[in-house]
Amino acid sequence: MNIKTPLLLALLASAPALHAETLGTYLRNGTEPVRVFTENNQLFCTRVSDGFEICNGMDPQGDNTWQGRKLKNPDGPSWIKARGTIIISENEMELEGCMMGGTICKSMAWPVQPE
Repeated sequence: MNIKTPLLLALLASAPALHAETLGTYLRNGTEPVRVFTENNQLFCTRVSDGFEICNGMDPQGDNTWQGRKLKNPDGPSWIKARGTIIISENEMELEGCMMGGTICKSMAWPVQPE
């Protein structure tokens, strides 16, 4: 073990741990499960079937509302990102994404997946 190894181990031990919390699984189009979770106080939404990130690192706004510029439509090109808002309630997740300065917007609601 060289001198750099103990220093690296000490730095890794003092780094803050990542904290992930699953908020639920919601059904896109009524049948596609999407896992929704927070990690380091940001919201992520990942399609279960293939890991496609629908929302990536959205910021909390209070009252179970999240906003960010990394909302993607799985049916469109993966490089297109929209400014979005997500509101999570006990029974559903509401999404709205807007592009081109808010001139083109689409919204939808996904029910929570039954257990």
